Amino acid sequence: MGATLGLDIGTFESKGVLVDDGGAILAQAARAHQLIVPRPGRAEHRALEDWWGDFVAITRALLADSRIDPRRIRAVACSAIGPCMLPVDASGAPLTNAVLYGVDTRASAEIANLNAAIGAETILARCGNALTSQAVGPKILWLKRTQPEIWARTARVLTSTSYLTFRLTGNYVIDHYTAANFAPLYDIAAQNWCFDLADFCGPERLPRLLWSNQIAGQVTPAAAAATGLAAGTPVTCGTIDAAAEAVSVGLAAPGDMMLMYGSTIFIIELVARRLHDPRLWHAPWLFPGQFTVMAGLATSGTLTHWFRDQFARELPPDAGFTTLTAEAEASPPGARGLICLPYFSGERTPLHDPLARGAFFGLNLTHTRGDLYRAVLEGIACATRHITETCAEAGAPPGRVLAVGGGTKNRPWLQATSDLTGLDQILCRTTTGAAYGDAWLAAAAVGQPAGVAEWNPEVARITARSHPAYARLYPLYRRLYQQTRDIAAELGS
Repeated sequence: MGATLGLDIGTFESKGVLVDDGGAILAQAARAHQLIVPRPGRAEHRALEDWWGDFVAITRALLADSRIDPRRIRAVACSAIGPCMLPVDASGAPLTNAVLYGVDTRASAEIANLNAAIGAETILARCGNALTSQAVGPKILWLKRTQPEIWARTARVLTSTSYLTFRLTGNYVIDHYTAANFAPLYDIAAQNWCFDLADFCGPERLPRLLWSNQIAGQVTPAAAAATGLAAGTPVTCGTIDAAAEAVSVGLAAPGDMMLMYGSTIFIIELVARRLHDPRLWHAPWLFPGQFTVMAGLATSGTLTHWFRDQFARELPPDAGFTTLTAEAEASPPGARGLICLPYFSGERTPLHDPLARGAFFGLNLTHTRGDLYRAVLEGIACATRHITETCAEAGAPPGRVLAVGGGTKNRPWLQATSDLTGLDQILCRTTTGAAYGDAWLAAAAVGQPAGVAEWNPEVARITARSHPAYARLYPLYRRLYQQTRDIAAELGS
C-alpha cells in the first residue's frame, strides 16, 4: 500500500501527516515557530528557518515515526499561510523576511496610489478583488519603492508554497487560487497574469501558473538529502492553507462553506459563478471551472492566545485555555453586557480597515475574567456573522457549513458562532486540517479515486440556538465600531 505526505505551514505552527490510500493517518508531527512583528501593522516569517526548516524537520520526524520506506510515498503536497510576499535572488535565496498575508498592512499607501492611478472599479472588474491588505501586488510595489537595492537583486517574487515547491523541485510555480490574491497583476477572467494595469513587476519575476492538482516537479537529489524523501517523488503545485483545510472536510458543491478556526477565522464558500463584491475576496478554486468567495478576520485564535498570555500567565499554556474555557462557559450569553471588538490587528473582510482597533466596552467592577474571555469569543463570532451576512448580500448565502481547525476544540466559541450566525456547523472525524487536505490533494494528483468524504466523514453537528442576549448584542456590536471608527483611526495615525 502506498502513502502520501501532506504538510502545512501555519502562522505559529507547522503540521505534517503521512496518510495511507484509505485516508488513515500513519504518522503526524508538528513544529512551532514565531510570528515576527517588528512594528505595529507588520507580520513576518523567516522563509529559510520557519518554512523550509519546518518542512525538513517534520518530514524527517514522519519518516522516523512511521518507519515507512520513502519510496512508498507516492506524492507530496504542501500548503502554507498566504498570500505572502517573498523576494528571492537568482539562486532562490530569500532576500528579506517574508511579508505575510492580510494581517500585514504596510502597503496602505501603495493601495491608495494604485487605486488612484488605475481606478478601484477597473481593478475589481479585471482582478475580481479590490485592493486590500490581503493583496500581494501593493506589497511588491512597497518593496520596489522602499528597498530599491533589494528589488534590484530580486529575481523572483514567491509566496510561501512557491518557496517550498522550489526547495523541493527547483521549479517556480504558483496555483491560480493563490495568484488571484496578487491584484492588480492577475486577470481573474483570463486566469493569467496581467501587466497592462500596472508595470511595477514583469512576468520574469513571477512564478508559472498551475492548478493545485497538477504536478510541479519531482524531489531533487538535494531536497532528498535534506528531507529523507526519495528523489523523484512527485510534488504538487500546492495552495494556501485555508484552501487545503477546506479540502480536508469535503468542500464540494456551490453553497458549501468552510469555517476555519485558526489564528484567524477564514471562510471559503464555493459558488456556481464568479461574483464581484469589494467586501469579499474572489478566486478560481483549486480545479479548473470552479470558483470561490473568501473572507477572513485579522485576529481570532491569535486573540485567544493573546488573552491567555496576558490574563492567565500564571497557568501552563494548555491549562490556561482549559481554565479560561470553563470560566467562559460559566458566564451567560452576552457576557453580562460586555462587548469585545476583536480588531486587535485592524480588520480584514468585510471592513478592510487596517486602522480598526480592539476594545472591551461595557466594563464594570462586577465583570470577571470569564466574562472578558466569553466576550472575546462572542466578539469573534459577531465578526463572523458580519461575514456570513455579507456573503448572503453578495448573492452567496451559505448552505452547508463545515467547521475545521484547532479552535473547534473550544466548544463555547463554536456554539457562540452557531448561535450568533444562525448556522449549524458540521464537524468531521479528522480535524488535522490543512495537512490532511494536502495529503488528499497529493493522492488525487497521482490518480487516487477516493473522495474526501470517504476519508473524512461527518461525526457531529453544532446546532444553532436562539438567545435574546445575542439579538440585543449584535446590533450594538455593529454600532460600536461605527461610532468609534474615527477615534481608532486617530489613535493609529
